[in-house]
Amino acid sequence: MTDPYATPLRKGDTMSKEKQEVKVNFPERLHGGVYANNMLVRHTREEFIMDFLVVAPPTGAVTARVIISPGHMKRVIAALQENMKKYEQSFGQVEAAPEPTPSGFHSFTKH
Repeated sequence: MTDPYATPLRKGDTMSKEKQEVKVNFPERLHGGVYANNMLVRHTREEFIMDFLVVAPPTGAVTARVIISPGHMKRVIAALQENMKKYEQSFGQVEAAPEPTPSGFHSFTKH
């Protein structure tokens, strides 16, 4: 049975020019993913640290942390841009969300 979450390696993803298959273990507890409505990004010379959070004032919690090298961050950004372009070609233009307020959310009032 093929894992629906498996991602084949693309050209240039391996150090060798030979075709290579990498079997990746995808733990069942991760299949559902995690939700995040906010993200913090920090970096050092050697790595980028991305903390994904769920913020529901007055509290918030980190749901995932991803630490990657600067070179890999460039590839992540390129992959995200490529996928957003494909998404917009299929579903229409996406408007950027407004910047969050200091509490993380805009306040909404009933009229």
